[in-house]
Amino acid sequence: MEKKMRVRRQWLGAAVAFSVMIAGSSVQAQSVYPDKPTTLLVGFSAGGAVDNVARLLGQGLGQTLGQPYVIENRAGATGTIAAEAAARAQPDGYTLLLGTQSTMVVAPSMYPNLRFDPIKSFVPVSLISSVPLVLVVNPALPLHSVQDVIKYLKDNKGQVTYASSGLGGPQHVSAELFAAMAGVQMVHVPYKGESQAITDVLGNQIPLMFSNLPTLLPHIRSGKLRAIAVSSLQRSPTAPEIPTVAESGLPGFEALTWFGLYAPAGTPPAVVQKLEHGVKTTLADPGIREKMELQGMKIEGRDSAAFKTYMEAESVKWGDLIRKSGIKPE
Repeated sequence: MEKKMRVRRQWLGAAVAFSVMIAGSSVQAQSVYPDKPTTLLVGFSAGGAVDNVARLLGQGLGQTLGQPYVIENRAGATGTIAAEAAARAQPDGYTLLLGTQSTMVVAPSMYPNLRFDPIKSFVPVSLISSVPLVLVVNPALPLHSVQDVIKYLKDNKGQVTYASSGLGGPQHVSAELFAAMAGVQMVHVPYKGESQAITDVLGNQIPLMFSNLPTLLPHIRSGKLRAIAVSSLQRSPTAPEIPTVAESGLPGFEALTWFGLYAPAGTPPAVVQKLEHGVKTTLADPGIREKMELQGMKIEGRDSAAFKTYMEAESVKWGDLIRKSGIKPE
């Protein structure tokens, strides 16, 4: 009997030692993350704003965390191709997504059959940066303020067109939010890209549009377009002379192009915390901050919890607008 008890105690001791060893190995594995290159998926083409943010972020994270970040562009379908791939990836921190509001809060309300849920399929790691849009008109029009634009739209109910870079993009939904809050009607003219849309506003084929401030600023400075108001709640440091829509008669109006880092759902909290720290360090780097700010971006740097709260609010806001406006995919 005593021999059996001794054997049992030895077996239990070995089992406990093995469990401690396994737990220690797990902690050690997490503590050395990352120990190989990480893929950062981008749902838009190389050379654009999203790609630029991804490359700056990847550069900073690589330096901070000690492993290279490989940018992989999977353009198409408003960024949802890349998002679907990221959602299916192993939740180990080695496949991440740089998402935008178009992909993560607008597309899910427009395309109900997406194979990912932006809330359930991902862990929001950090809100990286944002860019305001600006409402511009062709200077041939005698419009100089938000109130002028609203009156013009009411006087020409349902006859005034506006340009955008495509269905569901920030230019489109910003204009629809403006119309809803101002109680006016406009006719959407979507283009296959921002360049042609801007060209036609410059040529006065289309009278007005919302688009990203950094893109339109050269045309505003040259006098080829007239800036009416920016879409952020506060004036942009890039162009502080331009008032906000919110201060010009539509309180609370806010529409931003934003960029956030996501990991697949199930990614270990310790890995998410390392990534959070990496982002914080990256965004504190003067060189990277300067490059982002030169592109007209506001550095956000919200942590995982704050980003999750913001994203949930954005999903409700834009989902409601899309349903009420009847925006549907082509």
